[in-house]
Amino acid sequence: MALSELARHLRLPKSSVHCLLLTLEHGGYLRRRKDKRRYVLDVKLFSLANMAMPGIELRERAAPFLLALMKETNLTVHMAILEQCDVILIYKIEPSSIPRVTATWLGKRMDAHCTGVGKALLAYMPNDELGRLIKEHGLPRHNENTIASIRKLKETLVQIKEVGYSVDDEEDEVGFRCIGSPLFDDTGQAVAAISIAGTVLQITEENLHVFAEKVKKTANAISRQMGYSSAGRNTAP
Repeated sequence: MALSELARHLRLPKSSVHCLLLTLEHGGYLRRRKDKRRYVLDVKLFSLANMAMPGIELRERAAPFLLALMKETNLTVHMAILEQCDVILIYKIEPSSIPRVTATWLGKRMDAHCTGVGKALLAYMPNDELGRLIKEHGLPRHNENTIASIRKLKETLVQIKEVGYSVDDEEDEVGFRCIGSPLFDDTGQAVAAISIAGTVLQITEENLHVFAEKVKKTANAISRQMGYSSAGRNTAP
């Protein structure tokens, strides 16, 4: 399509559309034809599609299990993947019977070291990658509960591998707790994590272990759905 056509369809000024086109062209997502007047999609979009497909498949496979977990716990359920230094939420489902309490949305980026889904993934990250992530991103402190010590974080990650679940105990946001567990694919890699989230009145010291077992059970069921076997090459619990 030409600039004038795009501006008309998008109902935007030509100057704004021109800036957008230049940005997309520079990024390799669009290219101009030989006549230099019309824009066509470029090959970089195929790489984006290839990156997105595993996430789509994962959500489709996990959705029934996450719905069941939400109904069983009556808490908000998340699923996230690790991208560079952040975890990104790719699925969220919450009960309609209670007021919305968690300020999360699909695509939200969060620090890995202070979230349930993030710590569940960091626990299975190779040491060299973990060290690089900490060096590049640091351990930002959100509040006095946030783990800001590399030594303490590594100790926590060892405990997560031992018990099979992680806990965000008001480390990201005061007043909220999350319980997370990793998802493994058929190669034994931790490719995502799930969690339940609620207030400190919903997830208490008394019921935390019961909730954790439900999260682990759901994560194990999803992992098996993806072809994971505990007899495989990984060290998942």
